[in-house]
Amino acid sequence: MIESTLSELERYYDTVPRVGGARAEDFGALTLFVQEGAGWPYYARPALGGPEATPADVQRVLERQRELKVPEAFEWVAETSPSLRTAVEAAGLHVHAHPLMVLDPSAEALPPHPDVRLLGAGDPLLTAAVTVPALAFGSPGTAVGEAGPAELAAAMAEPSAEEGRARVSGKLAAGTSAMAAAVRDGVVLCSGMHNPVGDVAEVVGVGTLPSARRQGLALGVTAALVAEALARGARTVFLSAGDEDVARVYARIGFRRVATALIAEPQE
Repeated sequence: MIESTLSELERYYDTVPRVGGARAEDFGALTLFVQEGAGWPYYARPALGGPEATPADVQRVLERQRELKVPEAFEWVAETSPSLRTAVEAAGLHVHAHPLMVLDPSAEALPPHPDVRLLGAGDPLLTAAVTVPALAFGSPGTAVGEAGPAELAAAMAEPSAEEGRARVSGKLAAGTSAMAAAVRDGVVLCSGMHNPVGDVAEVVGVGTLPSARRQGLALGVTAALVAEALARGARTVFLSAGDEDVARVYARIGFRRVATALIAEPQE
């Protein structure tokens, strides 16, 4: 069962960048996805059905990423491509591990959170919803932090906030993503998205304004995204948790760990 699920996720991972506007460059054992035009920067990952990558394969991709001036990043599933970690570490990259979790089909849905709603492409709160996760991930963990509404307002004034809003608005209008947010007194406190491809959907970017943590908002947003994905016909809903503490939160709404997602980037 887990093996078939991981195969399904591999197909999803190979498809998402292609439908997201990236071109795929073939490096044999690895595929480098390069965003064309405005959009999310992508990464290299194991070629679907390809052989195990060697350190030489990794080095070739790194040279191409440097030539293109794109992020030197690799993403893969440890259990599916077990030898890639050794290859990327030999190239001097640092590897981050994240619990890879899939929704249990028998999990009971949580009741809707009163502060959580779905956002459309033209929603006036979309800029805030796109900005909140950046503040959340800038202060990782689940502990209450300092960044709050004032920091959110300042971040929304940056040009990158409008660029992010436009990008996400296009995806919402096209139906290639859905977004949910927890809103209280007109302030977005938590938000996240899911990206459906066929009958598989990945929940991504769920982040809570640090000052609003420990209130169940991320759980409410994730539950709303799961409900929306299932309503669209998703058969498999999955996510990568930031760490073990975050994974325990997602377990409360029925996500079960099936593997480990790995991300390799240059040492800071």
